[in-house]
Amino acid sequence: MENFKSVSVLDVPMFAGDIRKAASIVIDEIRHSERHNHCISATGAHGLVTAHSDPTLKRVLTAFYMNLPDGMPTVWVGRFKGEKQMQRCYGPDFFAEVMESTANTPVRHYFCGGKPGVAEELQRICGQKFNNSRVVGTFCPPFRELSDGEFRALADQINALDVNVVWVGISTPKQEKFAHRLAQYTNVHFIVTVGAAFDFHIGNVRQAPGFLQKAGLEWAFRLCVEPQRLWKRYVQVVPLFIYYNFLNLTRSKL
Repeated sequence: MENFKSVSVLDVPMFAGDIRKAASIVIDEIRHSERHNHCISATGAHGLVTAHSDPTLKRVLTAFYMNLPDGMPTVWVGRFKGEKQMQRCYGPDFFAEVMESTANTPVRHYFCGGKPGVAEELQRICGQKFNNSRVVGTFCPPFRELSDGEFRALADQINALDVNVVWVGISTPKQEKFAHRLAQYTNVHFIVTVGAAFDFHIGNVRQAPGFLQKAGLEWAFRLCVEPQRLWKRYVQVVPLFIYYNFLNLTRSKL
């Protein structure tokens, strides 16, 4: 297993490198290591603020193999703490990097998430966009929580397909808890949660322009695009992320 640097942000270890490094670690693990059902999240301020008040989610994220900094605010905190090389590892971009890097290789992928038809459409898009035809199965989970029996049945299907990477695109915190439970029954290398990456790549949701992403203002763009769904999240998350990190940094200096 390759070592990599992490930095604590709101008591959750966050990957302190860049997307290429993260993808190379994943691919090297698949090529050279046994299957350990490693879980990876792409999470930002929303996930970290939720984990601050949800002990179960915090335990799940802390136990994950790697937590990618999905937003610039998390990166800024990490850099402030001394990890100057830390870069944003945006979920959709990480997905694209791994899919491109594993095209024309034996690595097998499975998509889990999205509304009906989304995962199947993404499977088709990956063949065109990334030249990757190694997506061997899809699953659209119901809105309710799956039973243990349903998780076992899903894992049996994934295991029978000899999957290396399961991609989960639901929403935080549901997707992280979903991945954690699924990992109890699967025999894969990685289970990776990437939020809205499925919808972004099939064109269902517009992505913020690059300059807004770099400025840490993607949340504002998404709020304008989906105000009814996201206004409450961002009105709460942005101030709380700043406040919790201020308290965390203040306490660490006492």
